[in-house]
Amino acid sequence: MRSLFSITIALLVALTVTVEAIKRKENGKDIKAHAECSEWVYGKCVPNSGDCGVGVREATCHEQTKKHKCKVPCNWRKDFGAECKYKFSRWAECDTATGTRSRSGMLKKALFNADCQTTIKVSKPCTPKTPKPKGVEKKGKKGKEN
Repeated sequence: MRSLFSITIALLVALTVTVEAIKRKENGKDIKAHAECSEWVYGKCVPNSGDCGVGVREATCHEQTKKHKCKVPCNWRKDFGAECKYKFSRWAECDTATGTRSRSGMLKKALFNADCQTTIKVSKPCTPKTPKPKGVEKKGKKGKEN
């Protein structure tokens, strides 16, 4: 009777070890398949609240979908998106008819395979130049005075 009990225990241990080995092998295949995907398509960064700040971006490859943390800068132009980086020329002279000045930018880098325009043109209102009086210090530049 003892020998039958010992053989049963030995078979259960062997079966458990085999099942665990199969699970590890399957998990390894899942990780390998996940790593093999090289055609990830990234969506736009969607802020958690408002127009800017920390948010989430979805990435898909075949049937796989992942979510990544991302951030939309609050001072960024929303016309061309935070994923598109441009090299801009100097600001043009003020157009008196429209009251604006403009400049153009050439695409430097598209992050996360974003769909970006190759060239863009941005404009801003002209600001009248007012000379600053000499000898007046800017606030916050000096240390604390005693």
